[in-house]
Amino acid sequence: MKRQLLIVVLALAIPCLAVAQTATARPAKAATASQPKAAAVPYGSNPAAGKTFVHDGVTLYYEVYGQGEPLLIIHGNGGSIGTMAAQIAFFRSSYRVIAMDSRDQGKSSDSPDKITYEKMTDDIAALLDHLKTGPVDLLGWSDGGIEALLLGIRHPAKVKKIAAMAANLNPSTDAVYPETWAMAKSMLDAIPAAERDTPQGRRAIKVTSMMFAEPNIAPSALEAITAPTLVLASDHDLISDEHTLDIFHHVPNSQLCIFPDATHMVPYDTPALFNATVQRFFRTPFVKKDRIKDFLASYESLMASLQKK
Repeated sequence: MKRQLLIVVLALAIPCLAVAQTATARPAKAATASQPKAAAVPYGSNPAAGKTFVHDGVTLYYEVYGQGEPLLIIHGNGGSIGTMAAQIAFFRSSYRVIAMDSRDQGKSSDSPDKITYEKMTDDIAALLDHLKTGPVDLLGWSDGGIEALLLGIRHPAKVKKIAAMAANLNPSTDAVYPETWAMAKSMLDAIPAAERDTPQGRRAIKVTSMMFAEPNIAPSALEAITAPTLVLASDHDLISDEHTLDIFHHVPNSQLCIFPDATHMVPYDTPALFNATVQRFFRTPFVKKDRIKDFLASYESLMASLQKK
């Protein structure tokens, strides 16, 4: 129990970790006396939807829900498919939603060597080939946002649109607040020696330690992303505001969204707002705004409307 609690705290505290908990989707409507309550879908642990395939010697677990255009949802560090339950439940009504446990996480198997964001990104590309999806929309949270950006760089033909929530390009204190790293390090150091050599402990140390050395993406590399990209973060995020803006400024066809009075956990804390924001981006044809031209067009329209009164 002590080990599990510590890992849950780590998952909440570290910038690229999603909430480490078992998540289930809520039924769409409240139950009535004549209508029994619908069973919650056990996203991330659903035998009816779960399958596996092997890539690079790693057995990767994935689940697929819904019909329509493909949407790949990517969880954060130390998380699993289940941490994205609110997003899967929302988008499955209009998309074919695909979600996978990253290597060394969830129900996917452990890799024998060092884990990197590039390897996890190539696992995603292999999954899309395995499912023969063609180009997909991408929604990634934290580590998932990093992987979504990397997929746009490394495998551009597989990407239609990208929504990247709270991604970072490097592990420096310019990208991630110093107090966050200090907290993460103190929690890693606090794992008892007896817990470090358990399967769960080794996983937590391996996956978490990766973030102290990675990613290492040059901002200029983002300029190769051709897919329209929505860069998201919160005004009290664990990724610095300036770093999020740097990502936004380097992706050619990008939009920016900063959620007010919110943290790194906004996809979990306020899923209705988060999901609606991402859905609007996916459904609206992308048109790159011109700072002056589009301002003047709207301003002139406003002035003309006032003259008619």
